[in-house]
Amino acid sequence: MSEPKALIRPDRGQDAIAIHLVNKDGFEAFAKGLTAGQRASLAAQKFDGSGYQYAIIPDGDTWFVVSGVANPESLSSWCLAKLAEELPEGSYRVANAEPGPAMFGWITGQYRFTRYKSEDKSQGPRILLTAQVGQIDAVTAEAEAECLVRDLVNAPPEDMGPAALEAECERLAKAHKGDLTVVRGDALEQGYPMVHAVGRAAARHHAPRLMHLTWGDPAHPVLAVVGKGVCFDSGGLNIKPGAGMRLMKKDMGGAGHALALAGLIMAARLKVRLHLLIPAVENAISGGAFRPGDVLKSRKGLTVEIDNTDAEGRLILGDALTRASEENPDLIVDFATLTGAARVALGPDLPALMARKDETADAFLAAGKANDDAAWRLPLHEAYREYLSSDVADMANSASNPFAGASVAGLFLDRFVGEGIDWVHFDTFAWSPAPKPGRSRGGRGLGLRASWHAIRARYA
Repeated sequence: MSEPKALIRPDRGQDAIAIHLVNKDGFEAFAKGLTAGQRASLAAQKFDGSGYQYAIIPDGDTWFVVSGVANPESLSSWCLAKLAEELPEGSYRVANAEPGPAMFGWITGQYRFTRYKSEDKSQGPRILLTAQVGQIDAVTAEAEAECLVRDLVNAPPEDMGPAALEAECERLAKAHKGDLTVVRGDALEQGYPMVHAVGRAAARHHAPRLMHLTWGDPAHPVLAVVGKGVCFDSGGLNIKPGAGMRLMKKDMGGAGHALALAGLIMAARLKVRLHLLIPAVENAISGGAFRPGDVLKSRKGLTVEIDNTDAEGRLILGDALTRASEENPDLIVDFATLTGAARVALGPDLPALMARKDETADAFLAAGKANDDAAWRLPLHEAYREYLSSDVADMANSASNPFAGASVAGLFLDRFVGEGIDWVHFDTFAWSPAPKPGRSRGGRGLGLRASWHAIRARYA
């Protein structure tokens, strides 16, 4: 796709095709202002003002667009996205409104992952003009962050292993003058033993590591952002079936979200001391793989009995959350493609949110609702902690029954977050299984914009 910054431009009165927004209620009044020929063109295209409908109408030597939206006076992120996907290349302006939040979908509607295509058949850019010049940079930054998540998740696992995530951390650190530390090998085994255990079976070029990027004034409140970086998940010795393994390149989607969020935070120069932690592994199978029945020591000192090697994401997050807690943060936010149970409960579009504090959960949920990135809160129910009991260790890594799988995984992580620390956990799918306007099939940010707007409001 074209650079996001090139897709939204200030309206200086330059030539552009007009887009008229209508809904079913206002369609009849709008049509009365058209010529008989233009009304006939609308009828021929079966346009009636329904959402995501559009029609191209001749107007002398040129033409204009009529597009159906739910409410022309209150636009969503996605209401112009189909136009951005399907209209001919050129410049456009909304004739009877300002695009506002729809600028985001205008950009993401033109996203294409073409890195491995021998020929890029996508159209040239569709440019949207706006008088809301002050909003362009902010919307473009969010869209770039969304596209980064998609690029990282869509990349094949051979090219998006732990080393590639490290390279992305290096790029971020260099761009924003942050400091990056990478822990590998013996130091990883000693300092982050669960990260090492999960990743030790992988080939040498996919060796496990932990990236720790710091940025900002140490006098500012500490904000820790943690992302699960399982770059491919075979399930380990508890191997997944082929159908379950097919999409496991996206199991580093939590890391993708964390990297994108960190980029937004640093670019906006929020008054925080940022700690970004990405544990990166491949959950592979070899003679060195960790096994069901093993007992792992964690960075925190807790011991964990392995009941299921396919419940590995919570293990690497446990060590990373422990390290984040050592900074006495004001807030920890983590992202993980953690459980199938969250998808069974909420489907692909709603990330599960868990939090210790009601007011923090409410702020994140409200930010998501206001920015077309809704989440749904699931409980950290104390009674379910017993599901993680072990006869030989401090806890087990998976439940003894199939109940409340997402919440039980959240309770596992909770054991590794320091006492009294404000903490938000997103169990996100990071994927669109079917295309929708502005949301192509493949990698997708789910919880990213909710987190960004909640954090920006908290630390502005």
